[in-house]
Amino acid sequence: MKKIILRTFFICIFAHLQIFSFAQSRLRISLLTCTPGEELNETFGHSAIRVIDSNSITDHVYNYGTFDFEDKNFYIKFIKGKLRYFVNIDQFQEFAFFYQQYNRGITEQVLNLSEQEKENIYHALIENAKEENKYYQYDFFLDNCTTRLRDIIKKYHKPTPSLPAVMPTSYTFRNAIHLYLDDNNQYWSKLGIDILLGARTDAVMTTEQQEFLPDNLMHALDSTTNTKVVSNSQQLYIFNPTKNKSSFFTPLFLSSAILLFFVLLSLFKNNLSRKLLKFFDVLLFVLVGALGILLIFMWFGTDHIMTKNNYNLLWASSLFIMYAFIINRKTSQSKKISLFVCIYLLLVLCSWFFLPQLMNNGLLPIVALLAWRSFSHSRKYELNEFSKS
Repeated sequence: MKKIILRTFFICIFAHLQIFSFAQSRLRISLLTCTPGEELNETFGHSAIRVIDSNSITDHVYNYGTFDFEDKNFYIKFIKGKLRYFVNIDQFQEFAFFYQQYNRGITEQVLNLSEQEKENIYHALIENAKEENKYYQYDFFLDNCTTRLRDIIKKYHKPTPSLPAVMPTSYTFRNAIHLYLDDNNQYWSKLGIDILLGARTDAVMTTEQQEFLPDNLMHALDSTTNTKVVSNSQQLYIFNPTKNKSSFFTPLFLSSAILLFFVLLSLFKNNLSRKLLKFFDVLLFVLVGALGILLIFMWFGTDHIMTKNNYNLLWASSLFIMYAFIINRKTSQSKKISLFVCIYLLLVLCSWFFLPQLMNNGLLPIVALLAWRSFSHSRKYELNEFSKS
């Protein structure tokens, strides 16, 4: 009888220890890194945190890169930098299916955490996902779906991981995004980004700032020196690499074609070609001036940090709209203004590669065209005066 009691006692103790051990290791937390897609908003990849809870038998993904497309005044908020992103909780199977559907790979890094660290992260995620806490002001470079996860890992993993640089220490934000845009043959997206983003994008990134890109955070976690952050990693879905096909129709090709069009039109000396040239001169400077107004608005009228201090305003001046309405006047004042504009634009061209902002070379033919057309109008007055005498 005693043996039976003792045996039962030890079995109960062992069972309790097993249950206690299971309860303590019920959480499995990992970082998911998704490969870039073909669209611009997918070009730089994505990050999320996966939490498996074996007690409640749940497998959730906490996604900080969600926004509501149905939000009132969506486009206005997006342009002004006031669109709020939020934390969303997805079922892992739904999350994985979405990325597999679009042929985007998923790498999982299981985080090396103590039981208490797992609990702390899990509770922090739940707290962040509450309605009153889930919204935040998204910033692509400084506060995005990847930097939020990095901050959580660094806050709750002890000792705090020291994440190394995974890009050259001389790289700027613009250099980093150019790598992805060039790799995906996103010529036109690159042009738009280079026009809209100002000199702050050309600041050299700190080691921590490099981690705004999902791939960089993934590689940095694998390379920590002071502590082991990743216990193991695996590719959950291996994608078939595809790239946008390269095309001859690049910004440089189009801007060169526009310049050539003006040159050919100027070679004809009939009345129709002269009228057309006058019209296109006005249209050219109006459009460039309108772009200048947009850049000023992005600088002073929005919350976007990286659109400030934009040196594209040197060639895309909003004053060109006013200049467009006097460009065809045959007056001494018009001639002097045209000559000034020409000299000014030539100086911009000469300083193109020395500005504190990396300028897109696809714009060079347009700036050269502006300089040439303003010079042409300054010469027209002189020729008219000479013919009169």
